[in-house]
Amino acid sequence: MAENPTEVAVGAGVIALAFGFLVYAGQVTGFGASAPDHYKLTASFRSAEGISTGTDVRLAGVKVGTVSGLDLNRDTFRAEAQLTLDGDVLLPDDTAAMISSEGLLGGNFVELVPGGSMFNFEDGQVIADTQGSVSLINLLLKFVTGSDEGSAE
Repeated sequence: MAENPTEVAVGAGVIALAFGFLVYAGQVTGFGASAPDHYKLTASFRSAEGISTGTDVRLAGVKVGTVSGLDLNRDTFRAEAQLTLDGDVLLPDDTAAMISSEGLLGGNFVELVPGGSMFNFEDGQVIADTQGSVSLINLLLKFVTGSDEGSAE
């Protein structure tokens, strides 16, 4: 079979482009990243409504991680979120985690509010101070009816 130089050049270009896309996808998804670049924490929420796997974790409005897992603890009946945080963000071990909203029509995210402890979280530890999501419907019902009935707290 005869080889045309133009076909060989185009084929090599397609292979190089495909390899470039694979490298880019690996960098974006963190595939192959070394373990010290990230660490995981767990936060237990009464209600994790509005967040899911892939939701942003923010500190002072800046994304510092993502929610990498969300499960129900069948013993405590609370939602446990696994947070994967950037390795260069060292949080005091009295940091609070709360589910916040970007606005009336925006999505939710996990907001970290650092405390003043001298000791930092280590990989695998649990954030003790958490606040779950607030239901907009319940707030509106309380406002309209003027009552505090149905309050879970």
